[in-house]
Amino acid sequence: MANVLQKALKLLVGDDVNTDLWRIPKNRPLKPLTERELLKLESEVGSKLFGPVPAGHRREFFCLDNRTWIWHEEWIGQDKKLQTSTVRYEINDTGVLKVQEGARYSYLEGEELQNFGLSVRMYYEQVTRDVYKRDPATGKKLV
Repeated sequence: MANVLQKALKLLVGDDVNTDLWRIPKNRPLKPLTERELLKLESEVGSKLFGPVPAGHRREFFCLDNRTWIWHEEWIGQDKKLQTSTVRYEINDTGVLKVQEGARYSYLEGEELQNFGLSVRMYYEQVTRDVYKRDPATGKKLV
């Protein structure tokens, strides 16, 4: 099972997410971005993958590290209090573990697993293009 998941993950995000696609060249004329700044830029792209963010809402979707994805939303509820929802997706040898508030844990299956895989692929492609200005298929700089 672990080998199948690793192969699927490689198909989704490529062989190595720590390749030069994810690094800012050291000879940039501008100050290099910090890891936190890059994460914020990536999150902005990820927040728009699922359609427009409603007014008064804040949404984030990003890859924290090789094995962890975060989905976070904030909004003001009808009671005028801040509402939040955070879901962490942990990729491990058994599958993709969905960790929700209230100590709820479950492995993704079926359509939910397919949707997650598609979301990861869309994120990778758009972040590679929009943030790193690279072609997601080749890794070459976009002109």
